[in-house]
Amino acid sequence: MNPDGLYVHFSCACLQVVEYRGSYKIGTASESVNAAYIFSRKDLSLPAIQIPCASKAAVAVRSSYALGSSYDTSEKEITRGITIMKSIIRDRDKAVTYNVNWNADNQLIGSNAAKLASYIGTLVRMHIPITATRWSNKELGSAKDKIWTEILRSFNIEDTTIRKKYILQLAGKRHRGWRTFLTNKYLKDKEKFFVEYDPEYPVKYAIFITEEEWVAFVAQRRDENFKKVSATNRERASNPTYAYKKGRLGYARLEEKILDETKSDATSLPPHVLWKEARVGKDGTVRDDVQHIYDECETLSQSISTAEDQENRSVLSRALNVPEYPGRVRGKGHGCTPTSLYKNPRRRNPSNQEVMETLQALQAQVLQLQKDNERYRCMEKCSSQLKETSEKDSINCQNKFPEGISSCQLYLSSPTYRLVGKGKVHNTSGDLLHHRPLPDGHLKVSVDVVLDKDALLPIPDIVSETTLLRDAIGSFVAWPLDLIFIDDETPTKPASKDKGILRHNESVASQKEVFAQGSQQLSQKIGSQQKNKRDLPVTSLPKKGAFVPRYQISLETLVDSSDMATAGAIRLLDMEEDIFGYSCTETIGKEDLEHIFRHQELGVGVIHTYIRFLYDNFMRGNDQLSNRFRFVSSSLVNKALICREPDSCREYLVKRFMASSTNNLYLWPYNSGCHWLLLAIDPLKEVVYFLNSIDGEWTNYPDMKQLVDTSIKVFRSQRQARVPRTKSSNITWIKVQCPLQRNGIDCGYFVMRFMREIINMNQIEIPITYFDEYKCAHYTRLQLEQIKEELCQYFIEKRLISI
Repeated sequence: MNPDGLYVHFSCACLQVVEYRGSYKIGTASESVNAAYIFSRKDLSLPAIQIPCASKAAVAVRSSYALGSSYDTSEKEITRGITIMKSIIRDRDKAVTYNVNWNADNQLIGSNAAKLASYIGTLVRMHIPITATRWSNKELGSAKDKIWTEILRSFNIEDTTIRKKYILQLAGKRHRGWRTFLTNKYLKDKEKFFVEYDPEYPVKYAIFITEEEWVAFVAQRRDENFKKVSATNRERASNPTYAYKKGRLGYARLEEKILDETKSDATSLPPHVLWKEARVGKDGTVRDDVQHIYDECETLSQSISTAEDQENRSVLSRALNVPEYPGRVRGKGHGCTPTSLYKNPRRRNPSNQEVMETLQALQAQVLQLQKDNERYRCMEKCSSQLKETSEKDSINCQNKFPEGISSCQLYLSSPTYRLVGKGKVHNTSGDLLHHRPLPDGHLKVSVDVVLDKDALLPIPDIVSETTLLRDAIGSFVAWPLDLIFIDDETPTKPASKDKGILRHNESVASQKEVFAQGSQQLSQKIGSQQKNKRDLPVTSLPKKGAFVPRYQISLETLVDSSDMATAGAIRLLDMEEDIFGYSCTETIGKEDLEHIFRHQELGVGVIHTYIRFLYDNFMRGNDQLSNRFRFVSSSLVNKALICREPDSCREYLVKRFMASSTNNLYLWPYNSGCHWLLLAIDPLKEVVYFLNSIDGEWTNYPDMKQLVDTSIKVFRSQRQARVPRTKSSNITWIKVQCPLQRNGIDCGYFVMRFMREIINMNQIEIPITYFDEYKCAHYTRLQLEQIKEELCQYFIEKRLISI
């Protein structure tokens, strides 16, 4: 022996080697070691090892060891030594591993479950300092990984996220229990009150705790805030109403025991059954209050569905009249979550980041609404006071409105009197709404355009469960008589006895014959109109030297002279599969044509007809253009459908993208409910060009953006594309500085011209500042009239309107 320490001669087989926080500590295999001594692996090969003495510890050695000199190693016997799971360490060195089992709720069961739980406690005491107050602290990440690695070395567990999460959560419980044990044993007296004197250093656990850690731990526990929390928890746990009586067995192993004893084929038991069994004492008796709770659970389980049980509170929580804590299931024990029990995750609360993103999106929408209100204020045409409604008739044909179908403006009087949309009023005797009589004082209205995105329906639609006006676009609703105003234009004429013919069913020969007859009558019609200027279309009296919309004048004359002048007459335009990826038929009514003639807001029928014009005149027969540009149907993907059926919208977009073999640019006219804008999507490069004629941002349309981003990511996954990590979650959105409109009407016309210019330039990439050939601040009325002329010429050439 020398002043620096003891020289101990021993055989390596006599000592226990324990890995501790990156180093190795040594002690005898059969005796308790009250001090830890650091050495390296290579030192094990030496015949003798120098083991320095600790200040508050001594080494317990076998009497057969040869010491350099006499040394008193006597110490008071300890009833139970520290738990270090030596058998697992020995088996690990022999490459022996243990199997563990899991139940249907992903909880640890089986003969080795208790051994693994104890070993987790040992690893926690070795690798996690007692000063760690929060298990979620990121600084503990490396130590947690070390624990998980050590467990995988000795136990056959799948290296998956769900298993690792379960084990580390159990390790967190062991760490809290370890800190609580030290507090109760060394910092409190027999009455469980904190002692006033300085507690002695626990020499027995010196292998796990340094003196510096102990001092810091004592200071933490003597904090006044901690003492208050400790007193509250002690009071709450001192006298439980329904005491748990199964010790360390736990709910999972209790369930396993019951299923084994009863030889049941079931994989799990209801929570309230386990809860009752966990409160049965050794004598097998069940207290009356416990039985009462169990009986009440049995009664409730017959009347509450599983979905309701999941969404609100479980049957057991209802019977106990206590709140249900998130992420756990009462009566099932550690590791059982609503996800594993109900096979369907509970709705989680949004994170702070998600709340802030939602708040920013709402703020952007409010700003956009303010701009929209200013833009549409000039469009509001309402009388200073409401006209009194005349006595209601027993039938739904009102004298105030022309009989038949008429374009109209829709108003609401609450909270302010304002114009909220446009549509068509159907004033027909005995008309029904969804097979039900209309309410008194109301008429059936079809909604075409929404000007107030937050406007509510006067009477909610109970069939489709629609309450917002924007969700009723394209459908029929009931509207109060005194809030419907006919447009200044001449309304649709009353229905004649002869029904309109769907011209798409006629033969080509008959269409040509009718068109020839119409050509003879056209000049006669124009001549009669010049005699009566009151019936003359607005566009048919151009000023000297002004642009003459000849095709618009001709088409308007044809419409007035054909069956399209009658109420409900329509034309059907076949859309080939190559246009939208599926075959469909587009419906065109007189109201759609009137919108073109009067330069009003456009509906989806007109936009799709112009797409058909672009396809026929630019892309058909041109392989380069037809392979480069494609279209997305606004009927299948729009604001209303994105809100109601987002999955079907995403599936359509992904299927559309999958049809491309090379770089394609998909042109999608998007209707937000009261505004048209254009998206040009390159799914392979994951670039989205945003063309908005009112200078709005894509953040104003969060539902649309989320749909596009999700669809591109699904498309990326299905084609198994490799994307750099820096871009894996980023899809490039580019706001193009396109021409801007100066009113609240032209958005549809701008979108049509955008598509024409993009296809005409034959470029996949759209410059941020738009094409130099078409760059301007605003489109002139002449530029928009040219688009309308092309469209009207297409109607005439396709013989869609004939006399």
